Amino acid sequence: MAPKTLPLLLSLLLVVWPLTVQPAPPTCYSRMLTLSREIMADFQSLQASEPEDSCVRYLPRLYLDIHNYCVLTKLRDFVASPQCWKMAEVDMLKDRVRKLYTIMNSFCRRDLVFLSDDCSVLEHPIPETTDPPDWQS
Repeated sequence: MAPKTLPLLLSLLLVVWPLTVQPAPPTCYSRMLTLSREIMADFQSLQASEPEDSCVRYLPRLYLDIHNYCVLTKLRDFVASPQCWKMAEVDMLKDRVRKLYTIMNSFCRRDLVFLSDDCSVLEHPIPETTDPPDWQS
């Protein structure tokens, strides 16, 4: 093999190899995190799309932080809420919430670490800011 072709082959291998490697399968933790974000996005979308006089406004608030121990109670309360029975979108959302609760409480119990038990944060979450902090003041 010519000395110039070896570096070319190595560089080609470095480009092609990552494309052929399969990503790792989702973990319990990543599944809980992804599902909680999907549920919150679906809930916000449902609130935005339903008229103001709809039963959706009477549903419990749904802010999920899987690292907060109170989230288990929050999930149970949401599924048990009597509002919006027989509304397909809400029924599907409640099914997903029930699924997340089951995953958290049964399948992935050992993979989850609760960092707080502040229930008020789940009722009134601290708004996330996208602006960088002002270091000049």
